[in-house]
Amino acid sequence: MAHSLAFFFSLLLIFTLSITSEAAPSIGINYGRVANDLPPPSKVVQLLKSQGITRVKLYDTDATVLSALSNTGIKVVVAMPNELLSSAAGDQSFADNWVKANISAYHPATQIEAIAVGNEVFVDPNNTTNYLVPAMNNVYNSLKKLNLHNDIKISSPIALSALSSSYPTSSGSFKSDLVEPVIKPMLEFLRKTGSYLMVNAYPFFAYAANSDKINLSYALFENNPGVVDSGNGFKYNSLFDAQVDAVNAATSALQYGDVKIVVSETGWPSKGDSNEIGASEANAASYNGNLVKRVLNGSGTPLRPNDPLTVFLFALFNENQKPGPTSERNYGLFYPTEQKVYDIPLTVAEVAAAPSSEVGKSLVPTKGGTWCVANGGAGAEKLQAALDYACGEGGADCAPIQKGATCYDPNTLEAHASYAFNSYYQKMSRGSGTCDFGGAAYVVTQPPRFGKCEFPTGY
Repeated sequence: MAHSLAFFFSLLLIFTLSITSEAAPSIGINYGRVANDLPPPSKVVQLLKSQGITRVKLYDTDATVLSALSNTGIKVVVAMPNELLSSAAGDQSFADNWVKANISAYHPATQIEAIAVGNEVFVDPNNTTNYLVPAMNNVYNSLKKLNLHNDIKISSPIALSALSSSYPTSSGSFKSDLVEPVIKPMLEFLRKTGSYLMVNAYPFFAYAANSDKINLSYALFENNPGVVDSGNGFKYNSLFDAQVDAVNAATSALQYGDVKIVVSETGWPSKGDSNEIGASEANAASYNGNLVKRVLNGSGTPLRPNDPLTVFLFALFNENQKPGPTSERNYGLFYPTEQKVYDIPLTVAEVAAAPSSEVGKSLVPTKGGTWCVANGGAGAEKLQAALDYACGEGGADCAPIQKGATCYDPNTLEAHASYAFNSYYQKMSRGSGTCDFGGAAYVVTQPPRFGKCEFPTGY
C-alpha cells in the first residue's frame, strides 16, 4: 500500500509540475559553507541528488559551487552579499559586470532561478538598508540587458524582525520606519517584476524566547489544540503558518497582498547551549520532518489557502565556524561526513511511503535520563584539557573514541570530548557538578549523536 501511495503521489507531483512549476509546493535547502570541514562541491552535488533535492540556495556566487551544479537539473538561488549593495546601487556598470561574471557566465547550464540581493539587510550592522531597492533595480536592469529578466527572479530575504507586530497573526505589520523608505518600494518592485518576497521564519526563536507561553507541539507541527486568531477567526495549528501569515497580513495592509511569499530560511537546531530552550535532535527531527510533510501536502496558509508553499530548509550541513551560540553551528540535516544528523523525508514519495509516526523521527531513541556534551564555544584549548582529564584522572571510558573504534568518527575534538565527558558524567551517577569541566560541558535532556555513535546513559 505504501508503494502504491508513493507512486500515486509521484504522479500527482509530476502532473502538478506540468501545469505550473510555480504553483507546486517545493522543498529546497540552504547550502551554507561557514566551515572548514565540508566535502567538496562535487560531492555535495552527489549528496543533493541522492536525497532527491532539486532546489538549493547559496549565500554567494562561488565559482566552484556553481560549476559543480552545472547540468544537474538542480535549481539554484544565488546571493549578492550585503557588502556589495552600495556599489550595485550607485553604479549600473558595477551591477552589469557582476551579473556577467556571476550569473550569465553560468546560466542556463547552471539553472539559476533567483538572485537574493542582500540578506536580512534591515538588521545589517553596516546599515545597508538605503541601498537595497536601488541595487535590486540595477541588477534587474543588468538581467534585462542580457534578456535574462524573465528567467531569473530578484528578491531579498527579510527577517521577521522587520515586523512591528506579529501576534495575533492578523495584526501583522511592518515597522513604521521601514515602510515608506524601503518596504513599499521593494514590494512595488516585486509586483512589477513578477517576483516574490523572501522571508526567513524561525519558530524556534519565538519558542525559545516564550516557552512559558507557546506550546512546543504548536511549534513542532505536532498535535495541539491550535490557536484561533481573534482578528480573522482562522485557527492556526502551527506557529510556522502563523508567522508566514503575519507577513501576509503585513503586505496586505499595504495593499500588496498579491505579492507571494517564499520562505527562504527555516529550521530548528539539533543542539544548543543550556539556555537555548528546545534545541535538541528530537525536536529538530520533529520540526523539519513535519514541516516537509506539511509543505508537500500542497496546501497554503489559512490566509492564502490557494498558494502552495516553497520553503528552503536551513541548513544542509552543520557549520563549525559560524559565530554565536552553539545552536548556530547545529542546524544541519547532515554532518560534514555526509551522515544524517537525523532521518526525515525530503520528497513527496518519501512522505507518502513513511508512516505518519515515522515522519520527523530522530535517529536516536528517546530515553529517560540526561547526558553531558562538550560546549563547542569553550575553545579548543579548554576542550582538549578537559578531554585529557576525563580520559586520564577522571577514569572515563575513552576506548570507543580511539582510532578505528566505534566512536572515533567523526574525528573532531568536540565529538570526542562529548563522548568522554558523558562517560565521566554517567560514571559519576550524573552527580551535580560532574558535567561542567570548567565551562567546557553542559547537560542535555536528549541523547546526543555524533555520526553513528550512540552515547550511553546510566539508565
